[in-house]
Amino acid sequence: MVETFETGLPNEVVGWSEPDLTVADQGRLANIGQYTLKDVDSRCRAEVAAISPIDAVKRSISGVPTCFAETISVPARTKAAISFSGPRHLLVLYHEGFRGEGLATVSGLPASSLRSVTSRLTFVPAGSCFREVYEARSMTRATFLYLAADQLEETESPPSANVHFDDQLVWGTAAKLSQALENSADKPLFYIEALSKVLLHELARVKASGCRSTMVCKGGLATWQKRVVVSYIEDHLADQICLMTLAELVKLSQHHFCRAFRQSFGVPPHQYHVKKRIERAKQLLVDREMSITDVGLAVGYSQASSFSLAFRKMTGESPREYRRGG
Repeated sequence: MVETFETGLPNEVVGWSEPDLTVADQGRLANIGQYTLKDVDSRCRAEVAAISPIDAVKRSISGVPTCFAETISVPARTKAAISFSGPRHLLVLYHEGFRGEGLATVSGLPASSLRSVTSRLTFVPAGSCFREVYEARSMTRATFLYLAADQLEETESPPSANVHFDDQLVWGTAAKLSQALENSADKPLFYIEALSKVLLHELARVKASGCRSTMVCKGGLATWQKRVVVSYIEDHLADQICLMTLAELVKLSQHHFCRAFRQSFGVPPHQYHVKKRIERAKQLLVDREMSITDVGLAVGYSQASSFSLAFRKMTGESPREYRRGG
């Protein structure tokens, strides 16, 4: 069962001008909220992130006593402040988002000023302090997964903090857990708890790898190959990209490149290219002085109808509808 709620946190306390809350303030503020969570243990009410401004950010929550998921939507041109420190682990999945100025930090780690956070993850171990402040340039959507901290045995390595990292295996398991929590009435509790424990093991494996970037899946592209291909596509979003060119950049045949690319990114190269074009278009649509036709041209669509069709196929709405909703 999904319940929508507001935190009730005062803007003057957790607003943009005062993002750095003390641990004591965080604990105090987490108990101010007004919640109606019928299917989640009452203890969870003090274990969610404080997010401001409350009048703009949309939040909904679902789950079971051992773990629960919260979906967050921050409109474009919103200055947001987020803070969390609690007895549960927190894993943030950024589905989409492009930022202006901003910082994200977890206790003991350098701050991240990454602007494009789409498909990135942040992990906050129980008891650590997480703070994130930013100005959203486009709609920002994220899922906050709150996980019980006592699921691993004492002999098992616990996961460590990580900010804005990229890992396909973690993302896949986290997305599956989030979906299970949204439909928790139809899923047995042992299934959800098993997924949660697997997720923590995968997070611990990221630590053990000594690397914050995506691990190479068997049969996929190597880290340097992914970096080269992604960089080339980002630099040529508005161009027609030849498959042969991408394959040559990473010294593979076209056949092996296509198979390895799909293994690494989950989609074929062309579909990935289109996805990145639409992500860039979303950022440009925030500027209302730029016509929709010009936005389409900027990301490689010479015909407005082709741009509108591709945008709707990827997002479920037209560029005009997206701009109106932002």
